[in-house]
Amino acid sequence: MKLILVALALLFVQLAVPAAAPAAAPRAPAGAFVSLKSVDPSILVEMRYTTSHNFVGRPIRGYEQPLCLLTREAAEALKRAQTQARRRGLTLKVYDCYRPQRAVDVFVKWARDLEDEKMKAEFYPRVDKRRLFKDGYIAAKSGHSRGSTVDLTLVRRPPAMQEVYRRNQRLVDCARPYRVRFRDNSIDMGTGYDCFDPLSHTFNGRVGGVQRRNRLTLKHLLERQGFKHLPEEWWHFTLRTEPFPDTFFDFPVSSNELD
Repeated sequence: MKLILVALALLFVQLAVPAAAPAAAPRAPAGAFVSLKSVDPSILVEMRYTTSHNFVGRPIRGYEQPLCLLTREAAEALKRAQTQARRRGLTLKVYDCYRPQRAVDVFVKWARDLEDEKMKAEFYPRVDKRRLFKDGYIAAKSGHSRGSTVDLTLVRRPPAMQEVYRRNQRLVDCARPYRVRFRDNSIDMGTGYDCFDPLSHTFNGRVGGVQRRNRLTLKHLLERQGFKHLPEEWWHFTLRTEPFPDTFFDFPVSSNELD
């Protein structure tokens, strides 16, 4: 009888204690982030990580919609750069903008899986996957998660049609000549986007002529509007006065995250 009473008492306690509420989904700070399209719809958006055409070979967790989300300050700076680009008969095209931490975690997990080299032939044909961390191609934290970093290129106006990537299609080395590698509609920058190769370094001595001039045009357009570039990646720029320099966000890329 005593055991029965104890059991009933424990059951009563369990019923009386409310179930723990599920953790709240992370949200963007109110009013801090915008969709680039709402600031300047003329800037082209090709969010690679919502597709299978990236170095992992599948859509990346956290990219729920093909939107370029940025802090308002970064988006406004891009709008100013776009004004200057259009005067040159060009337009900006973004490949990646805000990147949630959960997506960065996917990259880290992928880099540790040495058996998964599905996309090696295009994105890192000359790099041993065991060196991706040491060589700085993959890291546990990304400036993109702070919301003021963008990967982008330049496209001539009006934009030409570009190749449509089809899953499991034949891959071509991202450092092959312009008309041989994946036919992006970017002007010739010497390599494709996300090419893990020294040729992607902005001032690589083997990249000259038109390719060097195109890189410098992009660099100068962005720097004049307050961005700094990453010398190892011709496409990578961060707003110098980024509003969240020490915060790495993890809300998904979705219009639901905007006010």
